[in-house]
Amino acid sequence: MDSTARRLFLTGLLLAIAGSVLFSGKAIVVKLAYRYGVDATTLIALRMLFSVPFFAVTYLIVSRGKPPLTRGDHARLVVIGLLGYYAASYLDFLGLKYISAGLERLILYLNPTLVLLISVLALGKRLVRLDFIALALAHAGIALVFWHDVNFDAGGTLLGSALVFASAACYAVYLVMSGELVKRVGALRLTSYAMLVSTVAVLAQFALLNPLAALAQPAPVLWLSVFNAFFCTVLPVFATMLAIERIGAGNTALAAMIGPVATIVLAYVFLGETVSLWQLAGTALVLAGVYVLSMKGLAAKPASQLKEKQA
Repeated sequence: MDSTARRLFLTGLLLAIAGSVLFSGKAIVVKLAYRYGVDATTLIALRMLFSVPFFAVTYLIVSRGKPPLTRGDHARLVVIGLLGYYAASYLDFLGLKYISAGLERLILYLNPTLVLLISVLALGKRLVRLDFIALALAHAGIALVFWHDVNFDAGGTLLGSALVFASAACYAVYLVMSGELVKRVGALRLTSYAMLVSTVAVLAQFALLNPLAALAQPAPVLWLSVFNAFFCTVLPVFATMLAIERIGAGNTALAAMIGPVATIVLAYVFLGETVSLWQLAGTALVLAGVYVLSMKGLAAKPASQLKEKQA
């Protein structure tokens, strides 16, 4: 049993790390595609067109034998899909026009602190000392990298940072809203439904703003979109969900802290972005803040629950 539990834990840990690194690659793919003059609306439309078949099939499979969704479930899932995978993605893609991939990833990793604040305001939860420490560390890290980028790109950093922060806020609201619903609907079913809703919204926006001929992009953009859809959308979503099933959300969040570091390394390799001491220091502070939040969650979870998840 010990050997089986250990193997299950290691498998979940590897899935969580893989999902985080693949998610981080999205920013690199988007920045590469922008070099060909494609706009954010077209880029997101291509991403969803190439990924939606996987989520449609998944939804049909996981819905078999399950109770039908209520009207309330459908309404909440539509809102969740519009916030978590449409608005958040669109704002993020727009922000990447103005800021570095490394700064984008660091701002998005404020999600845990935003979820915490929303929970306090909307659900009446209390902040403890560790919460304040985590908030201070994470925001100090963003401030360090933000001022580094301002020195080199004063023109668009404020706008790009605001857009990506709005993306992080949308995703944080999505996480809070889906917290209770996922227990009844199921993680894969919820995610697949939300992605289908997001696809409808993305394609509707594309139809309003762009002619159909805009989908005829250069081959590099199409291949980058295929890569973005499968390796930076479908695989990480499923890898993360499978990781949560095996090792729990707390351990998965701990493993996901490799994301900002992975983005900075990938941006250095594929985009030629510089890595400064300010960026490294900011990354360390953000990671420390997320680590404090994750450790607080793990400490609050009884050991018996972890054993049940591993069994």
